[in-house]
Amino acid sequence: MKRRDTLGALALLLQAPLTLAAASQASIVAVRVWPAADYTRVTLESDKPLDAKHFVIDSPHRLVIDIDGLQLSPGLRELIGKVKADDPYISGVRVGQNTPTVVRIVLDLKQPAKPEIFTLAPVAAYKHRLVFDLHPVVEADPLLALVQEHNKPPAAARRAEAAASAVNDALEELIQNIERPATPVPPPPAPPVVAAAPKPAPAPEPAPAANAKVDRLIIVALDPGHGGEDPGAVGPTGLKEKDVVLAVGLKLRERLQTNPNIRVLMTRDKDFFVPLQDRVRKARRVQADLFVSIHADAFINRQARGASVFALSDGAATSAAARWMANKENAADMVGGVNVGAATKDANVLRALLDMSTTAQIKDSLKLGSEVLGQIGKVGRLHKRRVEQAGFAVLKAPDIPSILVETAFISNPDEEKKLADPDYQDQLVDALAGGIARYFAKNPPMARKRSATL
Repeated sequence: MKRRDTLGALALLLQAPLTLAAASQASIVAVRVWPAADYTRVTLESDKPLDAKHFVIDSPHRLVIDIDGLQLSPGLRELIGKVKADDPYISGVRVGQNTPTVVRIVLDLKQPAKPEIFTLAPVAAYKHRLVFDLHPVVEADPLLALVQEHNKPPAAARRAEAAASAVNDALEELIQNIERPATPVPPPPAPPVVAAAPKPAPAPEPAPAANAKVDRLIIVALDPGHGGEDPGAVGPTGLKEKDVVLAVGLKLRERLQTNPNIRVLMTRDKDFFVPLQDRVRKARRVQADLFVSIHADAFINRQARGASVFALSDGAATSAAARWMANKENAADMVGGVNVGAATKDANVLRALLDMSTTAQIKDSLKLGSEVLGQIGKVGRLHKRRVEQAGFAVLKAPDIPSILVETAFISNPDEEKKLADPDYQDQLVDALAGGIARYFAKNPPMARKRSATL
């Protein structure tokens, strides 16, 4: 009997390290994949922090990630089904138990990629996150893309012209300055007479262009807020801010680009996360004439309602509400997930951008905001009847008039219902386009060096 007890105690002692090891291992809470042309993000969310090492293999291109303190689980296997066929970077995923305590993930790549792998501490509704970002080795030139879009084939250009002719607003009248020779009208057939047929009437001269104030392409940067890991505010029925503002932004791009002299840069055109500093950088790379960030507000009191427009402040916020709003929006990077190591290098750049923000830029931003606010007030209620100011990080492009539009309170049940309505979204788009038109009508953009290229 004593020998049996001794053997049992010995078995428990041998099992104890395995039990302790299992208890110390992390469990996967969720896996998510966010594909986009800019980059693809893979996120593993767990109840405990994960430690990962990685290396890249060529021919064929693969990214190998070894995660310590983890065992293969059904939740982790879900990653295989998360990758879609149209992902620009990942063609497939393999997951296996490399050692008893290490899981190996192999991402088969469609093209060479520059990986960034980092961890995020718990924030908002998220627990610990391990993030793999796959960036292109050579970043695409957004200005070149806009130029190529401007130089469309003739058939596409005719379609754009036809659409533009249907738009009757101040912006159309201002920048429709491309000379278009009138199409000659063929003469009627000559009557059957013995004499020689009369000579056809000469083609009419090309119609003179209007006194144009703009001699180049106008670029508007539209910034649908949040995206990807960052849902933004969430309404009572679960409507997400990131989805609403993306829908409005895409409609506004289509609305503005019916004019052949306008091109729109979207900071994101799909559901993926863009850090605040990258939103500003994208607009500056294409030398945008305007920057409009689109959001849908939320507040703890569901009775709060109405639209607001904000510009950058060179000092204190104009109200406590504006300061609170700026702080909330500036925290988006923490929720969306920024690689702190990479972002630290740009901290001085961000501070320099704020210092460079001129009085003239803020003055123009207030003019733009006033025009947009006036038009939005025609389709919905306003929360504030004047443009407010605060230190929004996303408005810190020193050479671009920039505003942030809170279209409505998504936390208000009535306004959430409106924001989900495509017809109301169309009204918002008309108001935003009308405000932009009125601003340009009063403040024509000056010529820039890029006009010779575009």
